[in-house]
Amino acid sequence: MVRNSAISLGVVGLALAVAACKPEQVASKPDPVVRVTTAFSAPDAEVRSYTGVVRPRTEISQAFRVGGRVVERLVDIGDTVKQGQVLARLDPTDFALSVESAEAELTAARSALVLANAEEGRFEELLKGGHTSQASYDARKVALDEASARVDRDERALDLARNQLAYAVLTSNVDGVVTSATVEAGQVVGQGQEIVKVAKQAEPAQAAGGTAAGGPKGAEKEVLVAIPESRLDDLDRSAATVTLWADGGRKYAATVREIAPQADPATRTYAVRFSLPDADDAVRLGMTATLALASGSDQPVVRLPLSAVFSAGEGAGVYVVKRDPEETGHGVLAFQPVEIVRYGSTEAVVTGVPHGAAVVAMGARRLENGERVRFEASAQSAPQPDAAAAATPGLASRS
Repeated sequence: MVRNSAISLGVVGLALAVAACKPEQVASKPDPVVRVTTAFSAPDAEVRSYTGVVRPRTEISQAFRVGGRVVERLVDIGDTVKQGQVLARLDPTDFALSVESAEAELTAARSALVLANAEEGRFEELLKGGHTSQASYDARKVALDEASARVDRDERALDLARNQLAYAVLTSNVDGVVTSATVEAGQVVGQGQEIVKVAKQAEPAQAAGGTAAGGPKGAEKEVLVAIPESRLDDLDRSAATVTLWADGGRKYAATVREIAPQADPATRTYAVRFSLPDADDAVRLGMTATLALASGSDQPVVRLPLSAVFSAGEGAGVYVVKRDPEETGHGVLAFQPVEIVRYGSTEAVVTGVPHGAAVVAMGARRLENGERVRFEASAQSAPQPDAAAAATPGLASRS
């Protein structure tokens, strides 16, 4: 009996000892570590940028209609010219000699016509009196017609020679600005060879009491860009704006004026010209410009990784981490319902997430609403002000 009592007391003591040691041996469960992304709210617009060059809408090559040696060029690149203004001159010596030769030929032809006319009159009188034959009179009549035709021919030759002399002076056929000059004085040029190129001045258009785009004294300006064939549809549904590399702080409205009917065989892109109706003197020909095509709406949305959005049976949502103000690097999960705008290949566009909220980027299905979590070091930084910054997906893990 005494032995059994001793055994019972030993078992009870062992149980009490084990019970006393249990709280010290079992460690508390640590908070899971999560990686979050900052939600940036921005208008639901897609912007694509292309590099282009400012070009004149109409650029006309000015060339002599005859060949010869250039004796002077009167304009330089950048000069403003008026219609009819002299641009360059050829040596007129040969053309003047041609005029003199044509004048001499015409004088001789007119003298021959006077003689032929007189003979035809005499033979007509002789024929009436029966003193000559009809054949002789017909010969004089043919000679008169031939002399008259020769006078007409020489008059045309003289007009042509005078035109050739006039063509030795090159005048501008439009108002505009000289954009290139490829020939210098003393150079021999051929017929139709480009001497200078003139960007045509914008036509004045009275609209609300104003003048035409580009100003009354400047060339009408456009931006020439190369658009890939896969992006041609963007031209119909996008708003276009242009900024200059020289002054990126100012934007100019742009409209599509011309799309090349055929792609460039080397780059497989299409040349597209955009008019700049509000271009001013700050927009210079040849400047490099950036064309932005913006499509979408002004609705504010948030772009998140696909792995951040999940459904727990109550609709789509995300886990937003509410930071613990008393303990740095810790927070509590809160389920935030969202509305899906669309899914992309790597991201989900949603609404309903507050701007600047810390959202669990990946592994949200493994977590629970109201669960306490710890931040990774990279997740404790303040939200960036750039609403277009891309979210960085991460991984939720338990340690």
